[in-house]
Amino acid sequence: MLATTDGRLRGRWISDDIHVVLGVPYAAAPFGDNRFRPPRPAPRWSGVRDATSFGPIAPQSAELPGAPVWRPRDEDVLTLNVWSPRPAGRALPVLFWIHGGAYTFGSSAQPDYDAAALAASGLVVVTSNHRLGFEGFGHVPGLPDNRGLLDQVAALRWVRDNIAVFGGDPDNVTIAGQSSGAGSVVCLMAMGQARGLFRRAIAHSVPDAFFSVEHAARITERIARAAGVAPTVAGLTRATPNALVSASDQVVREYRADRDSGRLHYDPVLYGPVVDGDVLPADPLTALAAGVARDVDLLVCHALEEAWLMHEVGGLAEVRSEEDLARFAVDLGIPPHVVRAYHAARPSASVLDRYLALVGDAKFGEFSSRLAERHGRAGGRAHLSRFARRRTGRDGVVRAWHCADVPFVFGNLDAVGAEFLLGGPPDDRDRALSRRMSRAWAGFAATGDPGWPALAERDSPVRIWSTVDDLVDEAGNAGRMPWRDVPFPLSLRTT
Repeated sequence: MLATTDGRLRGRWISDDIHVVLGVPYAAAPFGDNRFRPPRPAPRWSGVRDATSFGPIAPQSAELPGAPVWRPRDEDVLTLNVWSPRPAGRALPVLFWIHGGAYTFGSSAQPDYDAAALAASGLVVVTSNHRLGFEGFGHVPGLPDNRGLLDQVAALRWVRDNIAVFGGDPDNVTIAGQSSGAGSVVCLMAMGQARGLFRRAIAHSVPDAFFSVEHAARITERIARAAGVAPTVAGLTRATPNALVSASDQVVREYRADRDSGRLHYDPVLYGPVVDGDVLPADPLTALAAGVARDVDLLVCHALEEAWLMHEVGGLAEVRSEEDLARFAVDLGIPPHVVRAYHAARPSASVLDRYLALVGDAKFGEFSSRLAERHGRAGGRAHLSRFARRRTGRDGVVRAWHCADVPFVFGNLDAVGAEFLLGGPPDDRDRALSRRMSRAWAGFAATGDPGWPALAERDSPVRIWSTVDDLVDEAGNAGRMPWRDVPFPLSLRTT
């Protein structure tokens, strides 16, 4: 039995050495009078609460392999989970994981986020759910933006107040995430409300997806129209969560079908952090460059072929001709000289391959790399790495694409859904790579040292993760040269 500030919990041992509690409320259900508001304290309970199964997930339409689905009656969606090793006689470093999913789908209950292997490396691991889609990131006039980020702050405060009970050190917390989870990580670094709640940050595949208030308001107007309500507090509150999920899906289809909808035609992600000047005072790249988080150690990674996954699952609009490619570049704010440079570097590549390379680098690779560099130049400590593991099987090459690094760092190569990301069952080289990546995370969370040097003014070492690792000098990366004079974030320039 574990005594927290809200009540007592009963978890379970999943092995001789790892204990887990699941579905623990860190805030009240964000519906009814709490809907579209900042998270409010979780109600206390009497007796001993059973904490042996995951809590409900946030409203969404996605159905992910091995993960629960959202049901309209589910309301207690603000819960977290804790994996902890047997007591070690000392407080252990804490890793706080934020799941990905385009700020629209996903949950902490996905099989690839099982944290038993990471906990076995000497960490107390916390995973959590937060509001997604319109509930978490939709603009509601007169009410706070970025409610999903505020949920994460509430969960981190729970960690501060309770993690010692699980053997964790509240003064040695590392936040970590991938994709929109990584976007959340760097937003937390920029937010005053999150200051002091963590010491380090790990961000894998940070998306350039930040919106102005004006852009978020335009999205709200489209969603409200699709849901048949007014774009006001009263109107949006009348729409059920399920109605707003359905309306969001409808608007995505409309943007995909409309060639004149700009950036959203190619990648119709409707929701993301809003640079509102309050909850999020500035976009993370600007904030980190100004040194607002220089006291936070940062570990950044991105995959070398991010966008091939989105193409594989039908998440990107088709671009097949040179004319299509030129139009795409204009809509995303990519200068013509960058497009020409990609053609010169890949003279035999198809238009599709050049398109996917540009999408992956513009949306993830270049943006992630700049975050590390700007943080280092502003006086912070930043480590940079790239995931390059490829596999050739009977169905062709499985690339180093988006999400493929997650099963490796979590040590979950055999999880449901991992075989698709890996391109087949893992082999011995994959398992060895997984152990190396997990050790890097554990070392960074414990001491700030992932196993290779930080970026420095005259030295830019980058770890390349593959079946045979490498350490390269970023100064020799010719692929990034065309981007040098392109201002980021692109998303704020093209909304």
